[in-house]
Amino acid sequence: MKIILLASNPKLYSNSRIIEVAKNRGHEIDFANVGDCYIKVAPNACEIFSGEGSKIEKIDCVIPRLKPSMTFYGTSIVRQFEVMGIKCLNGSQEITKSRDKLHTLQIMSQHNISVPVTSFANSSYDTKDLINLVGGAPLVVKLLEGTKGVGVVLAEKNKAAESVINAFRSLKADVLVQHYVKESKGCDLRCFVIGNEVVASMERTAQEGEFRANIHLGATARAVEITDEERDLAIRAAQIIGLEVAGVDMVRSNSGPKLLEINSSPGLEGIEKATGVDVAGKMIEYLEKFS
Repeated sequence: MKIILLASNPKLYSNSRIIEVAKNRGHEIDFANVGDCYIKVAPNACEIFSGEGSKIEKIDCVIPRLKPSMTFYGTSIVRQFEVMGIKCLNGSQEITKSRDKLHTLQIMSQHNISVPVTSFANSSYDTKDLINLVGGAPLVVKLLEGTKGVGVVLAEKNKAAESVINAFRSLKADVLVQHYVKESKGCDLRCFVIGNEVVASMERTAQEGEFRANIHLGATARAVEITDEERDLAIRAAQIIGLEVAGVDMVRSNSGPKLLEINSSPGLEGIEKATGVDVAGKMIEYLEKFS
């Protein structure tokens, strides 16, 4: 196969692993910086270029790994590949849906997937009611399009919650207010879904004094056996959004697992090191089914 890895930095662990594994399995793989790509749209003549007039052509599939700041532009490029009939390992619409935390939660609730109670409003006049809707503090305030734990704050008192929400609003930021699952005790689960299978799963535990279980923020990770209910939740959530590759995050609550969010470009370093699973290899193996 001839593969394009569409991302921003070829030296990142995840991207370099995908390139390494694809080459080791006998495939031709090129890195395309999404910010350097541009397109031509014309009847029966859609084309994609990278760099100074170099046309991207005669490829079999694309692996998009878009950073959040490139979501709009990057999905436009992915959409062009789709128009040209090229297989994309996660489609443009699916990536867009997963990047909007509120949209993801709305879709999940529509399909009766358990999620933490969440509220959202435009006006600061509604701040107190937002807090009451999720059961009051402690609660979590999240930037609508944050990632890696950035823009996620735990407010332990209602007054603190009001201050945090209004501070974000003063910066013109859209935020979600969400019930805090106290019994999770700073732990969450990341299930790595490829196709219809959870290929690896890990439990992330926040460092002392922190509630965000993000490895980038110092959390520790270990391989974990998930329950059938958790496995089914991860696979079903990815299928509902339409993602073929997804990092599905959830917490264990007294009433069962609750889905937090779905990542369309899940990192490989933490889960490969925690579990010993060759996740990059499983991604390429999955793509080979379409060649």
